[in-house]
Amino acid sequence: MTVLLYGRPPAVFDPPGDATQTSPLIPESAALEAQAPGSADAVMIYAPPGVLERRYVLALALRALKAGGRLDVMAPKDKGGSRLGKELKAFGVEVAETAKAHHRRCVVIRPRTADGLDAAIQAGGPQIVPGLEAWSQPGVFAWDRIDPGTALLADHLPPMKGEGVDLGCGYGALATVVLRSPEVTKLKLVDLDRRAIQAARRNIEDARAKVWWSDARTLEARGDKDFVVSNPPFHDGGAEDRRLGQAFVRKAAELLKKGGTAWIVANRHLPYEAELDAAFTRVRLVADAGGYKLFEAVK
Repeated sequence: MTVLLYGRPPAVFDPPGDATQTSPLIPESAALEAQAPGSADAVMIYAPPGVLERRYVLALALRALKAGGRLDVMAPKDKGGSRLGKELKAFGVEVAETAKAHHRRCVVIRPRTADGLDAAIQAGGPQIVPGLEAWSQPGVFAWDRIDPGTALLADHLPPMKGEGVDLGCGYGALATVVLRSPEVTKLKLVDLDRRAIQAARRNIEDARAKVWWSDARTLEARGDKDFVVSNPPFHDGGAEDRRLGQAFVRKAAELLKKGGTAWIVANRHLPYEAELDAAFTRVRLVADAGGYKLFEAVK
């Protein structure tokens, strides 16, 4: 029996322990996109909050299910759960909907035919974004724009030298700026999101760049890098978690050699100063604008 799981549903929903994980936010997971049509007996999804991303995942799951297979989807009521039933019915399927633990839960038995799957998959899939002229995908951080924090960092970043790391690289917007310097010898791009990694590999055509699908917090650090650039995430599963950015600050320090430099941008309200002061020899506030603050930190 083939059972697929997408994301990490709360334990109250009894996620199957032997299922194949397909979330792009869990390194080494399988890809839901790669599952053969009609190959799965059951799919359980903890639905993402973005509309295009969620409809994409639902359509992929329905495509992967065999006729008579069971689709079980849940989401917090205030993060897409209230719309789950309507979105599933738009695919021409019957939906059994219940409420539990501040979530909405929808169960579908896959009919022989479903409507609009190809259109939803195309709308939520990898694409060249007009204006960016870069590959990206709904669900990736700031997928269809340049994030203001990244823009602030790019505007103030001096030419980098030597070997560095882009922690939380996204689709590669900041790496493109870093690689303009001919004195950069190597750049390692790291992101937790497989979709971002796939986009970055298409966007960055530079032999000096290597792209890694990994959790930056567990990245091996040898203390041998000349520089780190980062716009750290501060949300985990849709909820703010300041510990994420603080972990990125510590990892940046671990990666750097003595005298190496980290350039880190953050939302103004996030408390990274204490972590920076503890991990680095010298910290300078370079810019404070547009709700963001930019730091240069020397190990």
